[in-house]
Amino acid sequence: MPDRKAIESWLTDMDGVLIHEGVPIPGADAFLKKLRESGKPFLVLTNNSIYTPRDLHARLRRMGLDVPIESIWTSALATAQFLDDQRPGGSAYVIGEAGLTTALHDIGYILTDHEPDYVVLGETRTYSFEAMTKAVRLINAGARFICTNPDETGPSTEGPLPATGAVAALITKATGKQPYFAGKPNPLMMRTGLNAIGAHSETSAMIGDRMDTDVLAGLEAGMVTFLVRTGLTSDADIEKYPYRPSTVVDSIADLVDRV
Repeated sequence: MPDRKAIESWLTDMDGVLIHEGVPIPGADAFLKKLRESGKPFLVLTNNSIYTPRDLHARLRRMGLDVPIESIWTSALATAQFLDDQRPGGSAYVIGEAGLTTALHDIGYILTDHEPDYVVLGETRTYSFEAMTKAVRLINAGARFICTNPDETGPSTEGPLPATGAVAALITKATGKQPYFAGKPNPLMMRTGLNAIGAHSETSAMIGDRMDTDVLAGLEAGMVTFLVRTGLTSDADIEKYPYRPSTVVDSIADLVDRV
């Protein structure tokens, strides 16, 4: 196998790599500072579609991490980019928060419950039975089913919360229709992100803490992959998968000198 080209751009997951339960992981600030100083294009990615990039920029800044708004890429943005490519100027019934509705507004989509082209399901802390019922009926009437991401649970201080993937399963059971997931591990999220910063997979790296989303998406997008041990994935977990990351490191601190 020929040697890989030098890494000229970086993509990194947020939760479990840069922060953990609202606290920066040691080395995250140094890594981001080195990236900014290098001038290399980079993106911080998240499958969470609740917040806009501006919201996330402010939240990270309060934690002491400086990430430019244009360097934040969410599953909501990837979903909006996908819909804009597929059906420009379309319409959608949306279950989600400002991160998703703003992304769809920005591409000129009409948000409606009257014969929409799509039902778009994203993350929210207030899933309502009424909204899910409406989604089921619209999909049965012909709307196409899109989800921002397949994550079945999300973290909270009280424990796991049902997330987009779990609610999508409920809607699928009621309609018989499988959604198209735009977020990780779909390499579409990585490719649209790379396009947004003018980068190429051949000279890009993906850093993540999960094998089934971060590493898989990076691998399928053709990037070098780094798995950090600061998330939920143990060395024993890695062995359960038929694919492997390019490199396993203890934390983001081990990658500061690689930038």
